[in-house]
Amino acid sequence: MENIKNYESMTKLDLPDTERQQISAAIDMLIDGFATLASINTEGVEPLVTVLDVQNVLREDVSMKMISREELLANAPMQSDGYFQVPKTL
Repeated sequence: MENIKNYESMTKLDLPDTERQQISAAIDMLIDGFATLASINTEGVEPLVTVLDVQNVLREDVSMKMISREELLANAPMQSDGYFQVPKTL
């Protein structure tokens, strides 16, 4: 209950006692749940990234030149030294 009052003062809230008790009960339930999880022996258990038996299929990373710089810049309203030129923004 003391922690809730500290959080209350940090957030500039003024909760009624009934809400403090509800929050305290919810926090106690969370802490108990995490304590149960922390007590489980996970020695030798391989970390699990996904429960699905699927491998990520990636394509080979091959560099391909699809369009030339000149072709790209041909449609640019403004360009400077081979780059797109855009209006200055502040």
